Amino acid sequence: MYPTLALTLTRRISARSAILTDVALILVGSLLVAALAQVSIPLPFTPVPITGQTFAVLIVGAALGSKRGAASLVAYVAEGLAGLPVFALGKSGLAVLLGPTGGYLVGFIVAAFVVGLLAEHGLDRNWKTAIVPFLVGTVAIYLFGASWLAVFVGLDKALASGLYPFLIGDAIKLVLAAVAMPSAWATAKGFDRS
Repeated sequence: MYPTLALTLTRRISARSAILTDVALILVGSLLVAALAQVSIPLPFTPVPITGQTFAVLIVGAALGSKRGAASLVAYVAEGLAGLPVFALGKSGLAVLLGPTGGYLVGFIVAAFVVGLLAEHGLDRNWKTAIVPFLVGTVAIYLFGASWLAVFVGLDKALASGLYPFLIGDAIKLVLAAVAMPSAWATAKGFDRS
């Protein structure tokens, strides 16, 4: 197994402060997702807006690894459940989690874990393999999100309003993530040499 980007950049921190480092990384990850969730474009034909949070979920998973990445997304969901306006369009509360878009929130946790797990096996480090973890993570988000949306609107409408309109945008996000992570690794290696 390979260390994640976050661990590589913070490995010089003493063991005593490792827990504080983990907590800080998890909270920073949740705040990144919350910030990019506010980059939202509501669509008139679906309860699912276009957001930047899927990009953030992929990056957080890859940068923090499976456990910290998933913990970061659990923290994000907990922040929203506690009433902080961190979900898309500044929403919060249990109604969002139990509503039509709640499956996407659960999918974010799974996606961060899976992307992190694949990153821990080094798949995020070079251009040839970096697309794999981000594609798998995006599929996980869709699986949970569209499945839960189907409970509210039926499968055909869930696919038409919760999957198909987002394929091109999410393909762009996963390509951007697949470019960003190997670039970050190249930069981290440069810091490591100095």
